[in-house]
Amino acid sequence: MLLIALQSDKDIDKAFTKLVTIYHKRLYWHIRNMVKNHADADDILQNVFLKVYKSIKKFKGDSKLYSWLYRIATNESISFLTQKAKRYNISNEELSQQLIQNLETDVYFEGNVIQMKLQMAIASLPQKQQQVFNMKYFQELKYKEISEILETSEGALKASYHIATKKIEAFLRDD
Repeated sequence: MLLIALQSDKDIDKAFTKLVTIYHKRLYWHIRNMVKNHADADDILQNVFLKVYKSIKKFKGDSKLYSWLYRIATNESISFLTQKAKRYNISNEELSQQLIQNLETDVYFEGNVIQMKLQMAIASLPQKQQQVFNMKYFQELKYKEISEILETSEGALKASYHIATKKIEAFLRDD
């Protein structure tokens, strides 16, 4: 019903407001888990909703609406991080470590020492494992949903999540 209203010229503004209301918080935290910074997450989220607004009529419904939204948010976040790393002439891994260090001074981060260590452990993972771990652990998405968002098999996701949790456990144990 929402998708039909979004793709019609008549009710698009009302339907889009409803879409933003429904998905704003979830997409914000999905993006925030990737970029770590509140202001950056807000900017990226605005870009995501702008892209959705401009291209909603092209959405064919091959996947669920929320999967499409998450895919756009994921791609926008990855692009943002890649551009930021290039701007500072550092690797994505170095950027990831800097973002974690900046969390300590971020007024929007309400974590304690344990949560900070967990974020450091997650930052030590390859990007794909970070995405899978964040979606499964923090957002509690099902493997099927993550599979649609990242366009990969559930088996590969289960393996990535398992490897990620083992690496995080080792990081926390050794730290």
